[in-house]
Amino acid sequence: MGSVQIVATILAAAITAVAVGLAVRAVMKMVAVIRLGQPAPERFTDKGARAKTMLVETAGHTRMLKWSVVGAAHWFVMVAFVVLSLLVLEAYFEVVTPGGGLPIIGHWMIFGLATEIIGVLGFAGIVVLMAIRLRNRPTRPGGRSRFTGSTMWQGYFVEWVVLLVLIFGFLIRGFKVATDQFEYPVWATPISHAIGNALPGWEAGVSVAALIKIVISMTWLIVISLNVTMGVAWHRFLAFFNIFFKREPAKPAGSGLGALRPMMSDGKPLDFEEADPEKDQFGVAQVEQFSWKGLLDFSTCTECGRCQSQCPAWNTGKPLSPKLLVLSLRDHAYAKAPYLLAGGGKDLTGEEKATAAQLAHVDVLALAEAEKPLIGTAEEGGVIDPDVLWSCTTCGACVEQCPVDIEHVDHIVDMRRYQVLIESSFPSEAGVMLRNLENKGNPWGAPQNTREDWTKGLDFEVPRVGEVDDFEYLFWVGCAGAFEDRAKKTTRAVATLLNEAGVKFAILGEGETCSGDPARRIGNEFVFQMLAQQNVETLNEAFEGREKAKRKIVATCPHCFNTLGNEYGQLGGEFEVVHHTQLLAHLVSTGKLTPVQPVDGGVTYHDPCYLGRHNRVFAAPREVLGDAIAGELTEMPRNSERSFCCGAGGARMWMEEKIGKRINVDRVEEAMATGAKTVAVGCPFCSTMLSDGVNGKGAGEQVEVIDVASVLLRAVKPETAPGEQQATPVAG
Repeated sequence: MGSVQIVATILAAAITAVAVGLAVRAVMKMVAVIRLGQPAPERFTDKGARAKTMLVETAGHTRMLKWSVVGAAHWFVMVAFVVLSLLVLEAYFEVVTPGGGLPIIGHWMIFGLATEIIGVLGFAGIVVLMAIRLRNRPTRPGGRSRFTGSTMWQGYFVEWVVLLVLIFGFLIRGFKVATDQFEYPVWATPISHAIGNALPGWEAGVSVAALIKIVISMTWLIVISLNVTMGVAWHRFLAFFNIFFKREPAKPAGSGLGALRPMMSDGKPLDFEEADPEKDQFGVAQVEQFSWKGLLDFSTCTECGRCQSQCPAWNTGKPLSPKLLVLSLRDHAYAKAPYLLAGGGKDLTGEEKATAAQLAHVDVLALAEAEKPLIGTAEEGGVIDPDVLWSCTTCGACVEQCPVDIEHVDHIVDMRRYQVLIESSFPSEAGVMLRNLENKGNPWGAPQNTREDWTKGLDFEVPRVGEVDDFEYLFWVGCAGAFEDRAKKTTRAVATLLNEAGVKFAILGEGETCSGDPARRIGNEFVFQMLAQQNVETLNEAFEGREKAKRKIVATCPHCFNTLGNEYGQLGGEFEVVHHTQLLAHLVSTGKLTPVQPVDGGVTYHDPCYLGRHNRVFAAPREVLGDAIAGELTEMPRNSERSFCCGAGGARMWMEEKIGKRINVDRVEEAMATGAKTVAVGCPFCSTMLSDGVNGKGAGEQVEVIDVASVLLRAVKPETAPGEQQATPVAG
């Protein structure tokens, strides 16, 4: 061992010891912060499915590859990071002796070939990612960047470290070639040999290059260890755990949330009949009241901004960015952590839990952070501004796009729950809707005895549960379908088509009440459960004696479809729920409905968030429309899983949109740009929002917004289309 090798070995050992020590301390701090969260025992079930999902999503890059170029480049960089970590380990042997290498595998030809290929592809991948980051930098002219709000120096730092480690890996090999100490042939390692042919035969070059590679790698480890909130680096380790502990591991990647997470207290669903606000947690009022999985979510965020780029609120000038919300919660949690770890915190009555002695040595900045309200304006020092919280439409685009399975919507609704149930703080106009739900059983406040008025004028009898027992489907009409004029046309069209196809169905009529979706999404879990339990009892009675497979419900509203099918199971209601487009597609494919006159003028389809993204129903409405128009749909640029929200979800239907551009107008402009004369929808909320948008653009005479069922009815019964007739208006 020469003098160069001795010095290089000492330096490598010293910086490695410092880096490892700091990394251990950082990991311990991270674990301690995450453990501050509330219990979530359901995250430990079904370990086999969790392991499989984690491997598929990470190794297969199923989320990342939805953006093909970025996904492919990131996959090569990920593989390079994992595999070429072995070459960082090998550098320690090369520091000691220029001819050194990994024991056993270091001399295998396949190892040399594999690392050469991975090194080249990793180099290309990181260059592509660096170019994409530069092209989308927040300071570039025009448009909002998905990196707006991200800590850009951290991204640049990580990318340059990866690039330099790859470069010095090839330099080490080059110096080995130049000094005849390289064991792999030219055909297996052509790049290394080409570099070696251009380098001088400097014996110490291998050890010096290896030392620099180690210093770069350990500097990276030191920097991220001193910055535990550096998600752009830490996600390389945390993503595996975050994906493993995702809410529903059995669902395929990007399958949407569907059901909301129940309201939890101490790791168990809250029972309102026994709940006590002084003992039980009602939503989230402090960052430590999120579950430990929530705190892991915040720590894992990569700051990539995919969620931000897809968010309808962010894209229309609202203050909500799912990314920035998560980053704010992350930074707040870690800033507050010294206070919490010292035993500090408020109990459910607002009293301090720690003694003065416990808090005596806590940093003043942590104490100041602890005084910040979780929800509050800038003047109040709040972590999350109320306008941010109430801008969310719960469309799920953020969850759909997140490559590390962060559950933004659940966290937003948990914060809403506390604001609504304990603080009674929410947009004032939504109060009318909540009062109507409590007093009238529907958000419009319409009289319950008018729920069946939509049936007037039909040329057939609509059967009711209780009057007939022999029905295959219970037709869940929904509040919009019963009371809102535009939605009543859809209800009549569906009933007409079911009757035409000979499907035996029945309605609940006045026995039906609101599914509770708007109450739950706004955060009023109490009203949701009140309505849901009433409906579950009614439905169980209607299906008494039937097994689940024969407890069939067809719904025209995706919000009802989602609530009945995905959330009523939490309250003892197990049903087979289909959306009307799914049933209509089946009836057409089996020949029970036959379009006889294609609808012309061009048709584009708007995917409702709660039908498409949340429940993966993309094909059925397109099949129905394809049959009705006897041709291809004109798709909007943002469709299917990337469909743009209409703006009505998350109870936004009953809140004024006062900030930025109206979401429905943005969507309508995209629809009109296709040139289609008909915008087909599969949701009454979407119908209202897009119709208002079209009228607002002054295009009501040129563009029509109607439900998929109405389009099909025109093709099946063009001479009458009774479902299109206006039902008698109902007084609100």
